Amino acid sequence: TSADNDSPPVADRSCPRGAPFRLGTARRRNTFMKILGIDPGLRTTGFGVIEAEGAKLHYVASGTIKTDAAALGDLPGRLKIIFEGVREVTARYRPDCASMEIVFVNVNPQSTLLLGQARGAALAALVSTDLAVAEYTALQMKKAVVGHGQARKEQVQAMVARLLALPGEPGKDAADALGLAICHAHAGASFAALSRSTTLSSRSHAQYRKGRAF
Repeated sequence: TSADNDSPPVADRSCPRGAPFRLGTARRRNTFMKILGIDPGLRTTGFGVIEAEGAKLHYVASGTIKTDAAALGDLPGRLKIIFEGVREVTARYRPDCASMEIVFVNVNPQSTLLLGQARGAALAALVSTDLAVAEYTALQMKKAVVGHGQARKEQVQAMVARLLALPGEPGKDAADALGLAICHAHAGASFAALSRSTTLSSRSHAQYRKGRAF
């Protein structure tokens, strides 16, 4: 696992349905949430951790989990590295909840199948630590970060660096992971506001916790 920064652990790990929570006097009763974003890939899985205090976003760490140690054709070995790498990240940074990109079928079914298995390994690692996991499409992430769903990766990198006040642009995989965390920070506040006035639909957004989707 390759990380760009360190962060002390946070004790409270509750994250009900994407809504921000209270951390008592440790944060002077401000709305606070630590979010882990995961951009899955069979060769490189990006991760990014941010803290959200109301509308304010703070960078914690980002990096990649590379599976080069396993042979190119050793799929089980690569999936094991992803699973253990994501578990290591969650143990190190202790996020309150996580977000991950939804995978769609593309022109290469074999590539989609392999990506789906990598994503499954990362998702299994997250839920094995009892984290609530939210899913977003690439379009939703790009729209939340850049403002439109057709943004290029370079635009995502630039906007992530700007939103988190980074001294430089993160790598593409880490930028996508940070973008997913930012997307969830924005969506969490929106869902919390909507839930006070209406029933939420689970069609465009899903969360997994203890075997339930909602």
